[in-house]
Amino acid sequence: MEGKYYMIQDHLIFIGVFAVFFFLTVGIYLFAQNKKLRQKNEKLIENYKLIEQQLNEVQLEHIGTKLNPHLFKNILNSVQSHAYQTYMSLDKLANVLDYILYESNNKFVSPKEELNFALSLIEINKIKINPLFDFRIKSRIDKSDAIYEEKVFAPLISVDLIENAFKHTDFLAQDSFISIQIEFEDRVFTMKVSNKASLKNVLEKEKSGFGSQSLDQRLKMIYNSHYELTKNSKNGIFTAELKINLGEFYDKMRYS
Repeated sequence: MEGKYYMIQDHLIFIGVFAVFFFLTVGIYLFAQNKKLRQKNEKLIENYKLIEQQLNEVQLEHIGTKLNPHLFKNILNSVQSHAYQTYMSLDKLANVLDYILYESNNKFVSPKEELNFALSLIEINKIKINPLFDFRIKSRIDKSDAIYEEKVFAPLISVDLIENAFKHTDFLAQDSFISIQIEFEDRVFTMKVSNKASLKNVLEKEKSGFGSQSLDQRLKMIYNSHYELTKNSKNGIFTAELKINLGEFYDKMRYS
């Protein structure tokens, strides 16, 4: 009887040792698996961050290709050329960059937003002009217009006309000038830009055509019959006038 008791006791000890060994083995295995899972998780997080960074870079590159690639360069050169106006320039530059990076992703913005952007862009470009240069700007904006703050304006439409005027003007010539007129009245937006270009720019424009073909295509795709874009040159003076009947376009959007 006593021998049987010791056999049972030995059996229980064996089971206890086996159980401890088993759970210890399982614990080590689970610990190792948990460590592997943590490593995989960390690797996935690193890959996710890398993909997110690459996506952000692609989005920024897309913005850069969607816009005029020389726009930022021209703006920064303007700011650099006159350090004494840095504060004003950076303030305007901040407004322009905010608009380009955020508002330009929208299909439409308000006339108020686009007009503020256009005026800021003009002010930045003016920095590189000699104070004695013949620069004329006139704006007439009816802020009480019913669609002044409605989303009817394709963003960055005004960039090409402004940039072309500053790009193709010979600022050293005695009779050079830039004239910009901006109007928004009776739900109609009008921008008229004129400038006297150098002989070199005249020859280049005669070969390549005046203005941006992409602007023409964009206007036609968006506004169809609700806009007019005219361009002409005479005696080295280039003039481009854009008129968009935003009121008619707005009515069409509302009732279509």
